[in-house]
Amino acid sequence: MAGALSAVAAAACEPGGASRDEARPAIDPILGVEPLGAPPWRTADPFLFCVHHDDDYPAGDARFGPVGSLAGRDLGQDFAGKDGWRMYHGRVVPGFPQHPHRGFETVTVVRRGLLDHADSLGAAARYGRGDVQWLTAGAGIQHAEMFPLLRRAERNPVELFQLWLNLPASRKLAAPSFSMLWAPTIPRYTAPGVEVTVVAGVLGTATPPAPPPDSWAARPGNDVQIWTIQLAPGARWELPARPGTNRALYFFAGRELRVGQRAVGVGHRITLRDGAVPLVNGDAEAELLLLGGRPIGEPVAQHGPFVMNTREELARAYADFRATGFGGWPWDREDPVHGGEDERFARYPDGRVARPG
Repeated sequence: MAGALSAVAAAACEPGGASRDEARPAIDPILGVEPLGAPPWRTADPFLFCVHHDDDYPAGDARFGPVGSLAGRDLGQDFAGKDGWRMYHGRVVPGFPQHPHRGFETVTVVRRGLLDHADSLGAAARYGRGDVQWLTAGAGIQHAEMFPLLRRAERNPVELFQLWLNLPASRKLAAPSFSMLWAPTIPRYTAPGVEVTVVAGVLGTATPPAPPPDSWAARPGNDVQIWTIQLAPGARWELPARPGTNRALYFFAGRELRVGQRAVGVGHRITLRDGAVPLVNGDAEAELLLLGGRPIGEPVAQHGPFVMNTREELARAYADFRATGFGGWPWDREDPVHGGEDERFARYPDGRVARPG
C-alpha cells in the first residue's frame, strides 16, 4: 500500500475531488458516528468489549500501592477518577484482583506502565510498555490483573486497552491459555506522518505474531484487526479495504479528523464500511484504535465474566465455577504482585520462562 494517499484517494479528500465522475458520487465510507462516552466503549461482532484505562498514578509505597491516603475512595469499586487515577477493584494495589472468565478471550494492549498477571493455572507475568497479553479463557480460568506502582520517587502512569474477543461455539470450551506478544515482536507499519502498531491483522508488510490457536483471529480468513494508529498533524492516509468485515475507529486523542468527506471531532467512535477509507488529520497529532473482523454471527449470552451462546450454557458456567473454581487459586492472596524488580517476564504453567528480546 502506498505511504501517502493515492492520487484518486487524495482527490476524494479535496473539495470537488469527485468531479472526475459526476455521475457516480463517492460512497460515504462512514456508517455512523457516536460519542465514545465513558468506557466500556461499544463494539461489534466479533468483539464484545473495549475499555481504555489511562491513570496517572502517583509514586508507589512499600506495598506497591499509591503513596498517600485512600480516604474518600470507594475501595473495591473505585472508578471515579479522583485526582486522575483509580484503584478499580484493588484495595492496596490498583487493578483487578482474582476473578473468573469463560467463553471468550481478553487482549490487553499496554501502552505505558506495567501489569502483573497471575492465574489459576499457576502462570505469572509482568508485562507492559508496548507488550500485549492474549488470554484464551475458553473453558474457564481465574486471573488477577494488578498495576504495581514500582517507582518510589516519581509517578507511575498506566495506559492500556483491554479488548474482549468472542470465541465461536466450537471453541467456547477450549483449554485456557495465555501468550505474550512482547513489544519487540509487534510490527509497526510506517508511512509519511503515519505509524500503525499492528497487534492483529496484516497491514502491508507488517505481519504480527500468530494469535493463540483457538482464537477467532487465528484463521486468516476471519481478518481480525487490532491496530493503534498515530497520525501527525496534516497527515493523509488511506485505510485499506477489508471486504466482509465489521470495522470501527475509536478516535481517542487529537482534535479533528476528516474521514472521506466528513469532519469528525475527537472522542467519537466511527463505524466504517468495508471499502477503502481516506483519512486526513487536522492540526494536532491524532491517535486512534481500529477494531475489525469478520463477524462470528452466533447468539451471544453474557452475564458478568462469562460469555456463552445460550442462557442454559451460562447457568452451566456458574455451576462449573462453583464446583471447580476453574482449577482453584494457587496464590496466597487475591491480588498477587511479583516483587519490586523492574523487569518483564512470563512464567507459563509448565515452568517455562520467557522475557522480551
